[in-house]
Amino acid sequence: MFLGLDTGTLVGIIVVIFLALGIFLVAFLAQRYKRCPSNKVLVVFGKGVGSGTAKTIHGGAALVWPLFQDYAYLNLEPITVEIDLRGALSKKNIRVAVPSSFTIGIGTTPAIMTNAAERLLGLDERAVHNQAADIIIGQLRLVIATLAIEEINQDREKFLNLVNENVAIELNKIGLEVINVNIRDITDESGYIEAIGKRAAAEAINAARVEVAEQEKMGASGEARENRERVIAVADEQAKATEGKKKAERDQRIAVARLEAEGRAAEAAAQRQQEVAVAREMAQSDQGKKEADRTRRVAVASFEAEAVDGENTSKAAIAERNATLAEAQAEATRRGEVARVEAQRAVFEKERELERTRLEKEVIVQEEIDKKRVEIEAEAVAERRRREAKGEADAILLKYEAEAEGLRKVLEAKADGYNKLVAACAERPDIAPTLLLIEKMPELVAEQVKAVQNLKIDKVTVWDGGNGGNGTGKGATAGFLSSLIGALPPMHELAEQAGVELPGFLGKLRKSEKEGLGGAEPRA
Repeated sequence: MFLGLDTGTLVGIIVVIFLALGIFLVAFLAQRYKRCPSNKVLVVFGKGVGSGTAKTIHGGAALVWPLFQDYAYLNLEPITVEIDLRGALSKKNIRVAVPSSFTIGIGTTPAIMTNAAERLLGLDERAVHNQAADIIIGQLRLVIATLAIEEINQDREKFLNLVNENVAIELNKIGLEVINVNIRDITDESGYIEAIGKRAAAEAINAARVEVAEQEKMGASGEARENRERVIAVADEQAKATEGKKKAERDQRIAVARLEAEGRAAEAAAQRQQEVAVAREMAQSDQGKKEADRTRRVAVASFEAEAVDGENTSKAAIAERNATLAEAQAEATRRGEVARVEAQRAVFEKERELERTRLEKEVIVQEEIDKKRVEIEAEAVAERRRREAKGEADAILLKYEAEAEGLRKVLEAKADGYNKLVAACAERPDIAPTLLLIEKMPELVAEQVKAVQNLKIDKVTVWDGGNGGNGTGKGATAGFLSSLIGALPPMHELAEQAGVELPGFLGKLRKSEKEGLGGAEPRA
């Protein structure tokens, strides 16, 4: 007894408790038994998941122990990654644009699912998309860099295989695999692919034209050959018909001749019988014999005439048939020759058109190339001349700017010197004009020299008359020199008129000489 309960009641309570515990345990285990849908990957992580960091299950189920393990799902739905690749550098340094679409998804092989569990678990679709786009762009650029633009454009299968291989290898490292690759277009910035397409189209058009001309030539040749064979077959059949007709006529003549021979044999037999009868009836009158002989001869002549008429008619028919056959053969020959000539003429026409097309293509293309080259050279010459003219203009402008700058600095220096000169002559301002005039003295002397420098005086002859210079005490030569010097503008007069007093070392004029104006000499 336990607390006043009998054994049966106690057993019942224990059974109920165990049943409740069993039901709870079953419900608990059923709740922790996780099944994986076909479009997801079940990732069980925590303690007791095996040698790896997580256990991945696709299309199955696993018991997730509480407290020690947890689980999450990876979505297997495909993700479309749009790649608008621009300016990718190819093997020949030509930049191409390869807009494409990649359909990717998490792989279902054990290794790839493990990579996905390690690198993508907990990321949303946008983050997975960005990681895949970065990997795809890098691998796509790498593949384009290893191929020439002709290989990319012409061998699309090779290009797609390389893209699949390189991108798949890199995507597998993060648990993704490539489902589909769609290269929408391949273009380049320089228009090289378009030029290749135009060239291929032109070559295809030219090849098609050549094939059309070849087929037309073959058709014309075949038609002429069929016409010729038809004419030959008709003539052959006509010849066979004529031959059969001749054989029939020959058989007819043979039959007639045989019948005629039989008739003659019968006639001979009848004649013998008649002769026997005549011999037997020699007693009969000669008139009956003559009549019988006449009848025989008439009959024989009649048969011979009919045979000759038949032969002549047959010969005439044969000659007519021969003439008709010859005319038919001549007409067939003429038509065959005409057809052959027409066929040759058509072939020559097609060959001439083909040659003209080829020449036009070569000449026009060469002329277009020459024209383009001339235009490019003209543009280059014009650009060079524009740049040279701009350079010359810039040089002239810089020259004038430099000259102006130099002149400005000279004038500034002169102005500064004049200011200093005036400041130095502050106590005697009358000295400043004198100093400035002394500065200009070489220029004044140079101008005076220019007045007489072009005079051509080969020789100066002075005739001294011995009059003693008209009482002046000077000779004729001295008077000539004095008058020559007096003819020049007097320096002291010029300075006096300008209000400038020359320095003392240049001499001074005597007062009487100042009043006299003529023949003045400076006195040292």
